Amino acid sequence: ITKIDTSLYEAARLDGARPWHEFRYITLPGLRQEIGVCITVTVIAALASFDIVYISTQGGPGITTTVPGLEIYRLAFAHRQVGLASALAIVLMVLVLLSIAPVQWLTRDKK
Repeated sequence: ITKIDTSLYEAARLDGARPWHEFRYITLPGLRQEIGVCITVTVIAALASFDIVYISTQGGPGITTTVPGLEIYRLAFAHRQVGLASALAIVLMVLVLLSIAPVQWLTRDKK
């Protein structure tokens, strides 16, 4: 937040802006790139989470905590279906790219 010039907030207050408007029109646009990085990292971590689930529950009970990374691991190493695991990994990669592309487009510099 320190990268946003405080004079913008002062000018907004002089113009009669309310705190919500300051947040919406000054803070959010000023932090657009940081928000994009946070969303990108969170999406990748959520879709690629394997280690914590494997160590703690191994996808159980049943398949309630199975995540895509764990299913890829099971298919490749437990069921020896390497081709299906590879296809699922590609689908996961495409899903990550499709979910991150709009975020990157919205947070790009508009110069």
